[in-house]
Amino acid sequence: MSNPESALHRELGLGGAVTTGLGSILGTGAFVSIGLAAAMWGDVVILAIPLAAGVAVFNGLSSAYLAGRFPVAGGTYEYAYRTLDQWLGFTAGWLFILAKTASAATAALGVALYLGADSPLAPIAAAVGVTTLVALGLRRSTLVNVSLVAVTIVAIVWFAISSVLDQPPDLTGVEIPDIGRSLPSAMAFLFVAYTGYGRIATLGEEVHHPKRVIPIAVVITLIVTAILYLAIELGGRARGGERWGELIQIGFVDDPLVRVGAVTAMLGVLLNLVLGLSRVWLAMGRRGDMPRRLAALDRRRQPSAAIWVSGILIALVTLVGDIALAWSFSAMTVLLYYGITNLAALSLERTRATAWAGLVSCGLLSLFVPLSVWLTGAALVIAGLLWKLTTRRHGGGPDPH
Repeated sequence: MSNPESALHRELGLGGAVTTGLGSILGTGAFVSIGLAAAMWGDVVILAIPLAAGVAVFNGLSSAYLAGRFPVAGGTYEYAYRTLDQWLGFTAGWLFILAKTASAATAALGVALYLGADSPLAPIAAAVGVTTLVALGLRRSTLVNVSLVAVTIVAIVWFAISSVLDQPPDLTGVEIPDIGRSLPSAMAFLFVAYTGYGRIATLGEEVHHPKRVIPIAVVITLIVTAILYLAIELGGRARGGERWGELIQIGFVDDPLVRVGAVTAMLGVLLNLVLGLSRVWLAMGRRGDMPRRLAALDRRRQPSAAIWVSGILIALVTLVGDIALAWSFSAMTVLLYYGITNLAALSLERTRATAWAGLVSCGLLSLFVPLSVWLTGAALVIAGLLWKLTTRRHGGGPDPH
């Protein structure tokens, strides 16, 4: 950073980075996306979970590689700006904002679902409450996040073990129809359930020894997540049998501990997404792609304006009220975002095999996103590029780095 006064403090070690990743992933992944995927694709989800994890590893290694090279806030927005061009950089930042605002809204809606709150004010209250916590500082947010992740993991393990002991799932009757279409569709849907690892890279400016810590944290996060996802899928099949896909719609009402774990999981995702979103708003404010007020730090050295913009937009998106739609939209934008991430990695090392694997897998999975979601996403991306064109004509601002 050219100006140390505008730099964020490095406060996260390996443990903090891993819990940030887990906190960003487990809520909507374990308690929303797997249930929804089971309802839509049935038995194919058993295969889709580990395969989507493999795709996430390829993309996660690209993010980790770039975060080690460029340990600053902003994630792929900054990486693409530095290695590709300003248009792809802006597109990456805009896609991240679209995707993660939708994911955060899903988490806020999930909080209301598992609390049994029908009022549209419930998810808004969750968004505002978590945003207030994040605005108080990273150290405090990290401590709360560790507690939320711990309760979430206990709840998932309890759900899996108690369900399997009560009635072991019958895997001999698993049928996987139409694998050529249903498997990649389920993988595209579930891929976004792993992409919370990107929060580790987005917070690169606040991680100690990022070149070493971030890759290790990403791999640990994805391994633990895949194991827990398979555990909850097996537990769900045992608990609900053919009705497993419907459990998400009633919020696991038969198990109070899992219900508590689901709420803490959603709150953890919401907290980490507000953190990640605010850092991208901060980075875009630094470059003049967004209002420069978003780059200002308060007396706690926190980007308070960026944090509150993130929280307010999440609260507004919850008014859509459709968890499945918000999640599908997030899947489409995330696939494009990580496509740019892999391009940035390849621009530095053209023979990087994991980046090629990540790029190809993102491209193939994007073909299985519903057309209506694509059209909506394309319209919003065009709107963002028009904004960029307008700010560029008015001077935008110099590269802050």
